[in-house]
Amino acid sequence: MLVLAQISDLHLDGTPRATERARRVMDHLRALPGPVDALLVTGDIADHGAEAEYEEAAELLGLHDAGRPFPVLPCPGNHDSRGPYRKALLREPAGDGPVNRAHRVGGTAILLCDSSIPGADEGELDAETYAWIESELDALDGGTPVLLAFHHPPVALHHPLPDRYQLGRPRSLADLLDRRPEIVAVITGHAHTPASTTFAGRPLVVGPGVTWTLRLPWEGEQVADLDAPVGLAFHVLDDERRLTTHFRTV
Repeated sequence: MLVLAQISDLHLDGTPRATERARRVMDHLRALPGPVDALLVTGDIADHGAEAEYEEAAELLGLHDAGRPFPVLPCPGNHDSRGPYRKALLREPAGDGPVNRAHRVGGTAILLCDSSIPGADEGELDAETYAWIESELDALDGGTPVLLAFHHPPVALHHPLPDRYQLGRPRSLADLLDRRPEIVAVITGHAHTPASTTFAGRPLVVGPGVTWTLRLPWEGEQVADLDAPVGLAFHVLDDERRLTTHFRTV
């Protein structure tokens, strides 16, 4: 059994409010009686894509701490900037190509994909990313369960704000899932609301936001609930490859 925590949309901007909310959820995760196997951070880590924001994120997430209780696995969102993200968050040479990373956690492969389009709020998995996914899957034995994680949901969530900026060319993703039964679920962020649905016959889970929570049209005209508690998700992948998600607030 694999237990993953997920946080998303920290939007660190140097303000005390953003810092406190990120620190609150990380303190909660580190204090759990039983540690999770890994933490997914599904994009919009920084608000302006500045190096200082990523330096703060690396410290808050404990990304490079040798004694951290669990691996921290980030991917970019539309507010992130690839060069500063690589340099200040990952401590790698800056570059403009998609930031795609593969991780093995227990018996599960987790492919963290870059769905950002530099300079745009919309998302897309480009040809380079799809080729990378295929290559990573080819390197596995076909029997390894795979979780695909990125920022932009590939379906409408029934609010005009995230639906305006969802993943482009979803048919390409659906074709990939049709060819690759080892991909057992898709995990995203971006919408600032916890949600679960299906896509191409797979579970699709949208993690809640750390910085604020989206109010849906039937909840009132105010879009951003700034007073909502910090949200997070726990994903459990069992031996039958069934994904169960529990949402929490702190």
